[in-house]
Amino acid sequence: MRARSARTWIRLGAAAVPLLLIVLQVVSIGHDYEGPLGSVWHDYVGTPKSMSVPWAGLILALVGIPLRSRLIALGAAIGIDAVWVTVRLLHGAPFAVGNGPVWVLTGIAVLAALRRQGVQRRNALHAAALGALLILATKVGDVWLHITVVTRPTVFDHYAMLADHALGDPSWVLGRLLDELGPVVSAILHWVYIELPVAAIVVAVWQLRGVVRAGVWPRHYLVRTFLVLGLVGPLIYVLFPVVGPMFAAGSAGHGLQLGNFWPNVVPPIDRSPTAMPFDAYTPRNCMPSMHTAWALSVFLHTRRSLDGGPAPVWLRVLGTFWLLATLTATLGFGYHYGVDLVAGAVLCLTVESVLRDPARGWGWFRIRLVGLGVVVLAVLLLSYRYLAVAMADYPVLAGTVVLALLAGVIAAFHATWFAGDRDSAQAREMIRA
Repeated sequence: MRARSARTWIRLGAAAVPLLLIVLQVVSIGHDYEGPLGSVWHDYVGTPKSMSVPWAGLILALVGIPLRSRLIALGAAIGIDAVWVTVRLLHGAPFAVGNGPVWVLTGIAVLAALRRQGVQRRNALHAAALGALLILATKVGDVWLHITVVTRPTVFDHYAMLADHALGDPSWVLGRLLDELGPVVSAILHWVYIELPVAAIVVAVWQLRGVVRAGVWPRHYLVRTFLVLGLVGPLIYVLFPVVGPMFAAGSAGHGLQLGNFWPNVVPPIDRSPTAMPFDAYTPRNCMPSMHTAWALSVFLHTRRSLDGGPAPVWLRVLGTFWLLATLTATLGFGYHYGVDLVAGAVLCLTVESVLRDPARGWGWFRIRLVGLGVVVLAVLLLSYRYLAVAMADYPVLAGTVVLALLAGVIAAFHATWFAGDRDSAQAREMIRA
């Protein structure tokens, strides 16, 4: 019964993806910007919009095919990319890569459907679908950012800025700190921020490294969390549109900002905040901070192996570094307010609680934890919007409450998903002794 239900959901999902792409393409045409299908077409025969995402999708897909096939696929992707790069340069077009992995990813799926049988076919199709979904998710995300601009001509940065006083205006603090640390640190942090998918692919490949050998896919791994976060989180953008301090309070606001405050001067408290009219091209994609949510999910999935044992040290260091560097970048570059990061962290823990350890089912332990996350996220968003002035007037009290809510969700998450892992590991060690 469970297997039949799972297959039903897979079929529904497979049918929903092309329908969603077609709808978004129609919307894009109506508002005169590139849609997801047009972007995919350019990945095949034009200039890819991203040079790293197609390669990330292919690398993810390689976990589902044997070693010899992996080497052939990599060689083919490199060769196709080399041809396209040469053609572009001869015609004076900008340098770009990414066509090769898209063609090869398609080839993996076609060959698996036509030539493979049994477990090999299932593994290859599963992995190719994951790689394709990763690429398509970025296309959908790009269109959704345009939709946030069209549907929300005003932004709530004035409210977020006031609420951020409760956390000590961390974007202003770290913005000045990065100015002092110089261009080298900023360049490293900027690369970490932009290439978050690189860390995710490293972790995902490590988690899925045994799929071909075992012929069994784990019930939960990082890619699932990444994709669900990318589906759920951006919906909040249209409920709480925010552009970030570098735009709303800095020189990047093109004359629509409150003033050129960021990062040197904290704006004075205005007790009559309003929704700010803003431009027609800056995405309203700050609340919640999805980079925080995704980086936190990377961190969580580097704490334990899929069997519950501790992950290797190098992976744990990678997850910790990427989380800390991403948080620093989101604030230090003025992309987000501190309150955005808190909302992003709560969202991540809530979504991860929905997906984690599906074998345990939907007992009261999971319902309680997911419910807590949903309620806390709602309380935070409502407080940022309707209690922003009070949060600025009483920053110590408000900041304590915000951080206490976040700490409560973290503690409940750890007690539910990690404390038991430690107890199980200790029990295994006692048995061995």
